Amino acid sequence: MAEGADVLIGIDAGTSVIKAVAFDLAGRQLGTAAVVNTYREEPDGSAVQSMERTWADCAKALRELGQVVDGLARRTAAVSVTGQGDGTWLVGAGNRPVGDAWLWLDARSASTVRRLWDGPLERTRFERTGTGLNTCQQGAQLAHMATVHPDLIGQAEVALHCKDWLHLCLTGVRATDPSEASFTFGDFRNRAYDDTVIEALGLSGRRHLLPPILDGTMTTHPLTREAAEATGLLEGTPVSLGYVDMVMTALGAGVYAREPGVACSTVGSTGVHMRAVHSEDVFLNAEGTGYVIALPIPGVVTQVQTNMAATLNIDWVLGTAADLVAEFGDRPSKADLVGRIEGWLARSEPGAILYHPYISAGERGPFIDPDARAGFIGLSSGHRYPDLVRAVVEGIAMAARDCYAAMGDMPRELRLTGGAARSRALRSVLAATTGASVRTSSRDEAGAAGAAMMAAVAIKAFPTMDACIETWVTPLLGPAEAPDARLAERYAGVFEGYRTARQGLAPVWNHMAALRSRDVRLDAGAEPAELAIAAGNETGN
Repeated sequence: MAEGADVLIGIDAGTSVIKAVAFDLAGRQLGTAAVVNTYREEPDGSAVQSMERTWADCAKALRELGQVVDGLARRTAAVSVTGQGDGTWLVGAGNRPVGDAWLWLDARSASTVRRLWDGPLERTRFERTGTGLNTCQQGAQLAHMATVHPDLIGQAEVALHCKDWLHLCLTGVRATDPSEASFTFGDFRNRAYDDTVIEALGLSGRRHLLPPILDGTMTTHPLTREAAEATGLLEGTPVSLGYVDMVMTALGAGVYAREPGVACSTVGSTGVHMRAVHSEDVFLNAEGTGYVIALPIPGVVTQVQTNMAATLNIDWVLGTAADLVAEFGDRPSKADLVGRIEGWLARSEPGAILYHPYISAGERGPFIDPDARAGFIGLSSGHRYPDLVRAVVEGIAMAARDCYAAMGDMPRELRLTGGAARSRALRSVLAATTGASVRTSSRDEAGAAGAAMMAAVAIKAFPTMDACIETWVTPLLGPAEAPDARLAERYAGVFEGYRTARQGLAPVWNHMAALRSRDVRLDAGAEPAELAIAAGNETGN
């Protein structure tokens, strides 16, 4: 570590924003800079992002951070980068992008995923990776490209992820990390590529596209002259390749503890639910869903289940109220409505209405069904708007419990991060629904902090990740908020109804999807006779 270097920079390249955050060696946040991210969605299900623009935005964020933190370039001991997971960022000759990146939001590989689900090696693939196959993942996207876009994949020399691309731009080194490598193409037990997994994806002939696996807690590479000029940092600054953003956020928020039974939920637009376990203690569910993602701690992984939508459901129910009020006058602000949630919950009966929070048109955890939709069950003429708000909040908590139930025993302590963690009402509902004590982290930028922690270990500022956690994470955890015993008993019964209804609704969701598909074809000019035949096939008649 260079003399006078007392700053670590964590880069977190998310889907909506790219952040560069400076920390001192003890984990105190010194400053942050952010650049809004841009991507494009099309009717065919594609969601793509310019790779050149992503690098330019990352460099801009670092330059702007230099305006926030005095003497940043000479003070920087190391940089680490994490970013949005899954997706496919193809690189060809001269380290130039091959078209735009396919994001985790891209749904074009759906038909390929359905085909691979029926493959003879699918269960083996799941048991090696610990990860259910879905359209988000690079393995599915590469398999789809190989069939549908062979010209595109034929130009590629390496297939990277978002953070891997930025690491390449910073260092000139093509690599990926153990977390994304093993949950997509490998075995979480040894954190290496697995030939059977690659075969199950139909990619044995494309194995050359998989980059070397690099652990950023052990190895750094120097910032190149070109990257130094673009970012304002000094050439030769050590750069660490972080793990995928989900586990970096969880690491920074406190997912790992020496004592058992600790879990971590990020309750933001989506819901991410994790528990840290030793590799030999992983619980693989019969449905073949979820992720197993390595932590930068030897022998320790996270089990993960993710909801498509968490607070997006609250946005919807509040937006509905705002639309209605606006019909009669000024539209209330979101902040005004959020401020009323506590009062609405106080005036409503717990567990009176079931709400399944699949407002984002589909679900991925703990089950995968693109046809799943949100809905209320149990409405009566006596229910009013506060009852609906409570049902939505409870639905988010029930979805979290559903996810943890698919990973084994329920946690005894739940550590929260994300915007919703600031809500006392949501915390109390989550605690009672899961039966776990709840603690929040005061860390503002957990993802960037997790990445910076890897750099801290890599440059020997801390001897181990455990030692880094004791300084960077543990002091920022708030007091434990115990669940209300009576409310927990009530919610335990409600959850059984929630899960039974969720399982029973699948045929209804599928039927409604068939009707929507028929309507789309009708709008496109299909003949009535064709529609009748298609509808019969789609509903199983």
